[in-house]
Amino acid sequence: MPSSKVLLDRDFAIGTTDRRLFGAFVEHLGRCVYGGIYEPDHPSADERGFRGDVLKLVRELGPTIVRYPGGNFVSGYDWEDGVGPVEKRPRRLDLAWQSIEPNTFGTNEFMDWCRLANVEPMLAVNLGTRGPDAARRLVEYCNHPGGTTLSDLRREHGWPEPHDVKFWCLGNEMDGPWQMERKTPVEYGRVATEAAKMMKMVDPSIELAVCGSSARTMPTFGEWERIVLEHTFDHVEYISLHTYLNNYAEDTAAFLASPDLMDSFIEEVVAIADAVAAERRSSKRIMLSFDEWNVWYRTRRGDTRVREGWPVAPPILEEVYTMEDALAFGGACIALLNHADRVRAACLAQLVNAIAPIMTQTGGAAWRQTIFWPFADFANLGHGKVLRTQIDCPTYSATYYDPRGKEDLYFPLPEVPYLKLAAIHGDDTLTLFALNRHLDEPMRINVSARGFSELALERAQTLHNGDLRAANTQDDPDRVRPEALQGVEIRGSEVVATLPAASWTVLRMRAR
Repeated sequence: MPSSKVLLDRDFAIGTTDRRLFGAFVEHLGRCVYGGIYEPDHPSADERGFRGDVLKLVRELGPTIVRYPGGNFVSGYDWEDGVGPVEKRPRRLDLAWQSIEPNTFGTNEFMDWCRLANVEPMLAVNLGTRGPDAARRLVEYCNHPGGTTLSDLRREHGWPEPHDVKFWCLGNEMDGPWQMERKTPVEYGRVATEAAKMMKMVDPSIELAVCGSSARTMPTFGEWERIVLEHTFDHVEYISLHTYLNNYAEDTAAFLASPDLMDSFIEEVVAIADAVAAERRSSKRIMLSFDEWNVWYRTRRGDTRVREGWPVAPPILEEVYTMEDALAFGGACIALLNHADRVRAACLAQLVNAIAPIMTQTGGAAWRQTIFWPFADFANLGHGKVLRTQIDCPTYSATYYDPRGKEDLYFPLPEVPYLKLAAIHGDDTLTLFALNRHLDEPMRINVSARGFSELALERAQTLHNGDLRAANTQDDPDRVRPEALQGVEIRGSEVVATLPAASWTVLRMRAR
C-alpha cells in the first residue's frame, strides 16, 4: 500500500477563501433555464414558475454566486428583450446555440430566483453585438434606486427596489472564433475599458471582470491577457479564466492528473497580471475569476451541440457524469482552493441539465449527478483559511491530451503526486479534501497538523465506486454517493486514514 505524509501548520496560510469562490453558472443554453430552474407547468413549480425540487437541490449543493445569462449566449443578447410584461417579450433566434429564445425568463426573474436560492447574482454584459452604452443602461436599470427613465422602468415592471448587483462580467470569450463579433485584444481592450468606465459612472460600487483568453490552449493565450490588461488595468478588479477537463484519450491516469494543469494555468495568469502591474509601478493586484470550469467532452462536439429546426430549449450538452469524472472534478476543486489568495471567484458551468451537477426530467424528477458530491463538499465545507501543505508521496507520469481545432496538444506531466490535497482551517475546524489518484491501491495518509491540539473527528466521508464508469441516472439516482470512511485515527494533532483507491475523501475535525 502506498503511503503519504502531509505536514501543515496552523500559522502558514495561502489565503482565505472568498465567498464567491463557490459559484455556478446559469446560461440560456439547452434545458438549463427552461425545464431546469424554470418550468411553470412542473408539479413542484411556484407561482413564478421556479421548480421547487431544483431549488432544494441547489440549496443542498451550496453555490454562493451564479453567473448569468451567458456564456456564448450573452454575445447576442439584448437585455431589454427579457424585461417587462412576459406576453410582450419577443421571440428571437439564439445564434449561439441554434435555438429559439422565448424570453419568458429574464433579468428580473433571475434576481427573484437568486433570492430564493440564497445566491449572489453575477451578470454578464453583451460586448459582442452590443457595447458600452447598452452595458451602462443595464447597470442603471438594475442598480439605480429610482427617478430616472431606466430605474423607473424597473419599478414599473414590478421591482421597486434596486437589484444592487455588485459583480459584472465584461462580455464572454471574446477571442473565440465561435463568438458573435469576435474581437482582437486591442479591439476588446478598448471596448471593455469604455464599458467599465461608463458602468462605474452609474454605480461606483460595482466590481468588474474582464475576459481573459477563452482557454489556455488558445493561440491567443498570454498575449491576449497582457494586451487586454494594459488597456483595462485601472478599471477592473478581475480577469477571467475558463477550463474544461476532458478524457478524450480514454486515459484515466492522465485525466486525473489534469487538475494540476489548472494550477499551472492560474499561476501563469497571475504572472501576466503582475507583470502588467510591475510595468505600471502599481501595487494593485488583479484577482482571478475562474468563471467557467468543469469536466466536459462527450457532448462537446458534433450533433450533440445543436438540434435542427431552431427548437426552444433543446436537450443539448447533457453530459452524463461518471465516478471517474467526479474524481477529476474533485481535483479541480482542490486546485481552486489552493490558489485562494488570487482566485477570488469561480463558477461551475453549468448548474442544471447542460454539463451540470443537477439533472431533471421535464415534468418529472430531478437528481444529483456524480459531480454534485465533490462540489457540495467544496462549497459547504471549504470556507476558511487555506493552509500550505507539504506532501511527501509517490508520483507517476502522464501525458494529457487536449485537442484544439486542427491541432492536437499534449501536455507531459512527469511527476504527478498520487495524493492531491487541500487543508482548510475554519473558526474551530480543520477540513481536509483529499484525492487518491492511484487507480489500484488504497493510500495510507499520515497528516501532522502543527499548531492544533486535541483534534476530534466530526466527519469522514469518501466517494468511491469499484466501477469508474458508474453514473447516476433517473432510474438509479444514488448509484454513486458518499459513504462513511472507517478506521480514521486521531492522536492529538496527528490524523491517520486509509483512502480507497480512486477516491475523493473529506475529513473534518473539530480543532482547538
